[in-house]
Amino acid sequence: MTNAAPSPYRTLQATARGYAPRVLQGRGWVLAGLVVLPVGLSLIIFTLVRIRGGDASPAEAVKVFHEVLVKMMLPIMALVAAPAGIREDLEQRTLPLLLVRPAPAWALPLGKGLPWFAWGALWLTIAVLGLQVLGGDPSLLPGRIVAMVCAWWGELGLMTLVGLLFKRGTLWGALYFFLWEPLVRILPPFLQRLTFTHYIESLAGSRASEVHANQLLAQEQVNTHPFLACLALLVFGALCWALAGWKLNRTPIGLAGSEAEG
Repeated sequence: MTNAAPSPYRTLQATARGYAPRVLQGRGWVLAGLVVLPVGLSLIIFTLVRIRGGDASPAEAVKVFHEVLVKMMLPIMALVAAPAGIREDLEQRTLPLLLVRPAPAWALPLGKGLPWFAWGALWLTIAVLGLQVLGGDPSLLPGRIVAMVCAWWGELGLMTLVGLLFKRGTLWGALYFFLWEPLVRILPPFLQRLTFTHYIESLAGSRASEVHANQLLAQEQVNTHPFLACLALLVFGALCWALAGWKLNRTPIGLAGSEAEG
């Protein structure tokens, strides 16, 4: 008598629950530090300025949010967390152990990614709340939190997919985040919408800096309605997770195969 295959929901639940303790290990705390330390340092500097009689400027909170959290820390978080999921099992030849039971393989990337998403979303929310001490506009707070959480969902899903598509997925992800994304300032409107930066700025309701007409190749910056921006990030992330599951389902898995080499 054979056991019935578990449902996708049961597979997601069991995988996420079993993998959740991993986020409390070293890599998980590095992930938390990536967002907490920059904000903490900014708060220390702000406190020193206050002691000397200065005051916080809303522009400082905007600058830290866009230039540090959005452009640097959020992509690095995705580059750190994504390889700790299903890609790590491929490289360490432990994935076949997950496939002993006839569980739907396509659900495994999302099941292992959900704990990282929840952990990262928690610390991103804490970091954005910390920026309020620097003089952040309270009316922009909900949009900033939603922007960071939705972008984290999309970027983590993207890096999980890239890690399954390419043996050097981290490299390709870094090229996208740190070469393509910064070009948003000079791209035509259509291409601007192919970046996370565009949707984050549309949701956050602010920009780190504006493009001026005298800048070389500068294009007019465009906005997307916040609801559509949120929807775009969520749908893109869901598509990436679905494609990651599809790719894993079609990848030949073996204890000594070549799918994880290189």
